[in-house]
Amino acid sequence: MTTDHHNYFDDLVTAATSRLVGDEVLLANVTGERTDFIRLNQSEVRQAGTICQQRLTVDLIEGRRHVGGAIQLTGERSVDDARVTALLAQLREQRRLVGEDPFLLFNTELTSTERIERGMMPSPEAALADIRAAGQGRDLVGIFAAGDTFSGFANSLGQRNWFQSASFNLDWCFYLQADKAAKNLYAGFEWDDEAFASKVDWSARQLAALERDPVDLSPGEYRTYLAPRAMEELVVLMSAYGAFGIRAHETRQTPLLRMIADDASLSPLLNISEDTAGGVAPNFQSAGFIRPTQVPLITGGEYTDTLVSPRSAQEYGVETNGASNDEYPESLSIDVGSVPTTKVSEALDTGLFVGNLWYTNFSDKAACRATGMTRFATFWVEDGEIVAPVNALRFDDTAYHLLGDQLEGLTDEAEVLLDASTYVERSTMSSRLPGALIAAMRFTL
Repeated sequence: MTTDHHNYFDDLVTAATSRLVGDEVLLANVTGERTDFIRLNQSEVRQAGTICQQRLTVDLIEGRRHVGGAIQLTGERSVDDARVTALLAQLREQRRLVGEDPFLLFNTELTSTERIERGMMPSPEAALADIRAAGQGRDLVGIFAAGDTFSGFANSLGQRNWFQSASFNLDWCFYLQADKAAKNLYAGFEWDDEAFASKVDWSARQLAALERDPVDLSPGEYRTYLAPRAMEELVVLMSAYGAFGIRAHETRQTPLLRMIADDASLSPLLNISEDTAGGVAPNFQSAGFIRPTQVPLITGGEYTDTLVSPRSAQEYGVETNGASNDEYPESLSIDVGSVPTTKVSEALDTGLFVGNLWYTNFSDKAACRATGMTRFATFWVEDGEIVAPVNALRFDDTAYHLLGDQLEGLTDEAEVLLDASTYVERSTMSSRLPGALIAAMRFTL
């Protein structure tokens, strides 16, 4: 099986282009990976392996009619050529039965690019040695994934784009009992022993605190620190429901409706962007449009711009900025603030330290009011010191409070959070998020 995925994809599309009929246009995308996986439980390896795969999707266009399909590539040229030929024949038959697409838009300006981020990946053996050492005498549970992900775009007009990135993602916890665990994540592009040791030390401190008797808090408002993973739950929820997409704005379905209809704003400390240059998602999208290195979405708490897919650009008469069809940020970034990351407990002083949230959903989407539960290691802190773990709490609050008038500050460091999803293929979604210090967060149960 070939390992030169870039040239293999190029040759495959060039051959397919020679088999087009009449005025047909072919758009082709490939996604793939070479990933080392290690799954651990009780600090022991329970599963290990390497995944090598690549998936080809094509869109066969004639005029304003088009049909798409996909195949898994084998890496054997004769086999894959035959599969592509059969797929094109099938799509031609299907295309006769579909109507014209008024919102079809693809890039006709030949803007070829190549970006390869090598990173500094540890060998599976070296990573495993560090991880098992960290779990010595503890129940470490988690999954480690590391290696290259790649994406390519090519069309029959001659455009070629390639993006390849090396990254690692260790999603893990020190498990204690029942629902008590010290959850952590270490992800990035260069493995650093000191950075990992610091995370292990913090999780060990949390694990020790979890052994204390938990406290029950009454419903009410509490001074709160939301760690980056907890922040991720909130911004992912907002993103998934169209907070930053033009289609959701134009149809008034965005959870940030008050920002475009009532002149509401978030905290002036808040700057949110789609940071393609700093993520692991490709710098182009499936119709061949190039993404800017950065798209500012919220600046100083005010709405700045939206993500615009080619279809939305055609429908609403605006320029596309290379967003995917669902207009969901793939490399979300929030600018850091001035709260020292190493002294967040002192900055919190007395209140809740929330490491994770889960079961998040909207209780009132139009008001951007979300609800959910604290998860894993949530602690009550007094005078900057952890006192005890806190039994699960339900929050119900709006972004206009949490990221608005109640936001006191953001940490001076952001954490790289890679999506740990591996369904079908390894996800290339990512975010860079600081922690947030909130004067008052509302808990209802």
